[in-house]
Amino acid sequence: MARAHARRDRDLRERIDCGIIIVTYNSADHVEALLDSLPAAIGKLSTRCVVVDNNSSDETISVLGRRHDAEVLRSTRNLGYSGAINLGRTSLGPCSSILILNPDLVVAPGAIEQLYEALNHGDIGVAVPKILSSDGELFLSLRREPSLARAIGEALFGSRLAWRPGWLSDTIRDRAAYQQPRDVDWAGGAALLISAACNEAVGDWDADRFFLYSEETDFAARVRRCGYRIRYVPSAEVCHEGGGSGRSAALGALLAVNRVRYYEKYHGQPASSIFRLVVAFHYLLRCSDLADRRALHTVLRRSRWASLPGGVAR
Repeated sequence: MARAHARRDRDLRERIDCGIIIVTYNSADHVEALLDSLPAAIGKLSTRCVVVDNNSSDETISVLGRRHDAEVLRSTRNLGYSGAINLGRTSLGPCSSILILNPDLVVAPGAIEQLYEALNHGDIGVAVPKILSSDGELFLSLRREPSLARAIGEALFGSRLAWRPGWLSDTIRDRAAYQQPRDVDWAGGAALLISAACNEAVGDWDADRFFLYSEETDFAARVRRCGYRIRYVPSAEVCHEGGGSGRSAALGALLAVNRVRYYEKYHGQPASSIFRLVVAFHYLLRCSDLADRRALHTVLRRSRWASLPGGVAR
């Protein structure tokens, strides 16, 4: 008993306000700008920063090796976003919150403090910032829970008809909605601050199913199932440079397939089969583009799924 009390007292002494996890993969051109922005964004919070590198082949490790503001965990293979987050979670030690960051962000002064403050209200388990592009344009990062009707709306209209009703759009396209704090179903995973209690309740990210894409959708669904809310904090801003981990036709196909994988995880076979056809229809309407044609063929042929990045067959 005395040993347990001593361990608890030590954990309380060592507990920090915010443990930061940055996942890198060929991110040499971006990660230093992110690290440079953190001190002003953190303010008076105590932090510990861990960079999990997914076996980069560029100069990422050399760049990080010249710095002393982050611990670097090098993976011998690409674990994907979820797998790298899980590795980082085990390495942070006691902390009151966990901040997940893409490497191609720049965080505005005070932003992390404002997200941290949001976690102190009620049953909020996750706080997310406003995301801006490098030229200051608003990135439409807030999302609704995927549904058949919303998938049909996205297939037919895409980014057009921004005023259409929410039941026909996964993305919240009303720019006025981004001006005030609000609860959301989920948000883009580039920057998420998660309370320690929520992190413990939800557990590991689903790295077995989601190598990249839809992992934040799944995590948010599990957050809500555990009774926590996801809060958008517009006063906290980050700039998303884009391209920090690269894009390819294979990743485009993975994004499409993981929309289906996510829906299949939470719905029965009949509804999931219809959803898969709707996703295929989405790419059929855009098949003049080579990457969209590849996504279409991959969604329709499940035998191709295992050849996508991450090698998940189901």
